[in-house]
Amino acid sequence: SPPHNARCKVAVISVQSESSGRGNRNLSTTTPTIMFPDIDPKDLGTSGLVWLLISYGYVLYYASNLISEGSDLLLLVPSLAGLVGGVVLPLLGAVPDGAIMLFSGLGDVEKAQETLSVGVGALAGSTIMLLTVPWAMSVYYGRVDFSGQNLEPNYKGNPKLHETGTCSSLSATGVALTPEIHHGAKMMMLTTIPYFLIQVPAFFITGDRKTVSDGEHYWAMTGFILCVVFFLYYLHTQLQMSNAGADKLKRMAVVKEALKVGAISLSGALAGQVDHIEKLKIERHTATTSNGENVSLLRLPPNDSEDGVLPEVAEYLKSILGEAFRGYDVDRNGCLCEKEFGIFLTDFHETISSDHLHEVFMQFDSDGNGTIDFDEFIAACYTIIKEAERKDTSAKKRASTVLGEQILSSDDGEEDEAEEVPEDFTSLSPEDQQRAIKRRAFTMLTIGTTLVLLFSDPMVDVLSETAVRLNVPAFYVSFILAPLASNASEVIASQYYAAKKTRKTITVALTALEGAASMNNTFCLAIFMALIFFRGLAWKYSAETIAIILVQFGIGIWAMKDKMSALSGFLVMAIFPLSVLFVALLEYLGLD
Repeated sequence: SPPHNARCKVAVISVQSESSGRGNRNLSTTTPTIMFPDIDPKDLGTSGLVWLLISYGYVLYYASNLISEGSDLLLLVPSLAGLVGGVVLPLLGAVPDGAIMLFSGLGDVEKAQETLSVGVGALAGSTIMLLTVPWAMSVYYGRVDFSGQNLEPNYKGNPKLHETGTCSSLSATGVALTPEIHHGAKMMMLTTIPYFLIQVPAFFITGDRKTVSDGEHYWAMTGFILCVVFFLYYLHTQLQMSNAGADKLKRMAVVKEALKVGAISLSGALAGQVDHIEKLKIERHTATTSNGENVSLLRLPPNDSEDGVLPEVAEYLKSILGEAFRGYDVDRNGCLCEKEFGIFLTDFHETISSDHLHEVFMQFDSDGNGTIDFDEFIAACYTIIKEAERKDTSAKKRASTVLGEQILSSDDGEEDEAEEVPEDFTSLSPEDQQRAIKRRAFTMLTIGTTLVLLFSDPMVDVLSETAVRLNVPAFYVSFILAPLASNASEVIASQYYAAKKTRKTITVALTALEGAASMNNTFCLAIFMALIFFRGLAWKYSAETIAIILVQFGIGIWAMKDKMSALSGFLVMAIFPLSVLFVALLEYLGLD
């Protein structure tokens, strides 16, 4: 319950029923059906305000995690993976920040002009925090030794990082900055153009809100249109790159994690993508048959004509299961014995009898030495995945036949009770696991988005009141606190991927942060431009705008290099607190 001194308003949604009697009409009494508490932070004491700040912040943090996890789940669905990676992930990732910015500019115009500082603080804090704190953490946790004449990151070393415990090691270790990171940096810098546009009138027009708003009116409209164009262009390029496989690293990381934590079975996670790859190969083969091209199968083992694996499928399975193979290779001889293979299948939730396990193992133990190497292991996994699909298909046919017989023979008129889908995905068939994943993902996305929309508005009021109590501008409070609630998931995810210490995973971590900044420059800034144009608000945030632009260009230029040392990462982290001091300095010098 809220603190005792909180004044709770209650919004009541009522329903009136209408009935008719002898020549007259009677309206029933109003009945309350839904009640939402709305606590006014101005009526709270200090402890109550802190309680409300923590409560709303946690709800927004929880909601942003639901959105992030729901989006990641959809990456497990091959038919949706391209759309999710290119459009859904970047769009929904910006929803928490965008909601705070939207609600900061609603309500009474004069009050909205004041609370707009909360939205600007969230925009600046989110953008600058993402490009500094998690960026630095990703570089630190993803760092490897520099080696060779040119001191390049050595991702093939064993171990990859030699801990010396000295400050000099920070300059001798770091990460590689790949072409994908370079592309993300260019896109991020390009999408800052609307900031420059709105600053043209902001530098020269002074006066009250209405005077400034009138002078910025058409500049804001142009900025809004430009933000929308950049937003659509960004989503278009992301979708193209996703369909071309640019986000394959992200998808594989999600699949690996789902398998690792036991959220889905081996066949449930991989059957759909295997089928997708095979269908694409067949389509390409059909289109090029007239040129005499043949589809070649990589057969593992080569003397077995029953279990051919397409090279593309083998490559995909190797990228997903390579780490698991090494983990179950206890004696590190590059092979698995039958017992190790059985433990692997059990841990990855594949139900298989001991007799069938022995049969599959012996099928791929080509030299009969009691072990299978990595290629044979991949072929065996492929066989088990395809068998699971065939069992699912035949089970559905049998169920359909039995159901038809029951319907024809049933004459008691009673309805059968439908069984609930088990919460444990691994107990389902591969096809049913995909359906269950979709249901859970869309449920998480719906709940997360709803929570964001419900709690962003009261969070703006709480941040504004916190600034009043601390006697500091609302911008600074929002700059520091808002990103903790709305961007915590990005911080955790980037650190998780970077800690894998590969060139691919550091690319996933850093491009995600650049993408979040680009979304702030397009989707979130478009909301501000719309508020200024449609609501008649004034953009009086020159100091904040300069800080946002300088940080993005600074990080963007830095990211265009071929590598970044751990020492440089710490310098990047220092930019976050320095940017706050920089804004304060500019405002002290007279900029609004």
